[in-house]
Amino acid sequence: MVPANLSPSHDDGVKPLGLAYLVGRLDHVLNKRLRDCLAPFGLSVSQYTALSVFRAQGALSNAQLAVRTMISPQSANEMVKTMEVQGWIERNPDPTHGRIIQISLTERGQAILRECDAKVRAVEMVMFPDMKDDERARLHAQLRAAVRAMSLDGI
Repeated sequence: MVPANLSPSHDDGVKPLGLAYLVGRLDHVLNKRLRDCLAPFGLSVSQYTALSVFRAQGALSNAQLAVRTMISPQSANEMVKTMEVQGWIERNPDPTHGRIIQISLTERGQAILRECDAKVRAVEMVMFPDMKDDERARLHAQLRAAVRAMSLDGI
């Protein structure tokens, strides 16, 4: 008997079809496509994600950025240094807490983000080329709900 998340394949007898497997495969392929489309702009996927998070959330600390971009605080710190040199972000002391540095998007960061948004949107459209806007909105809501349900620390 074949387990419910596996089905016979003409190649090797069994082919994984579970949701977790498919989401993992999609993540792998999507990251490759995003790396390819962002490289001409000098951005990594993590940097694009970070700039998008700043646009959506406003100023954040390095620790908050690390959580929202799903990378370690050390990696976030290195990424912030690189993005600051590029002029995409700026760091300023938090007015309410002397030791916290708030990081925010600059005009130059907003401009590079706008340039990349169309390329990223084109990659997203490749995933579901025939999906209607209402179906896309429903899938988006379902994916957000899945992230909330699986989140351990408010990502």
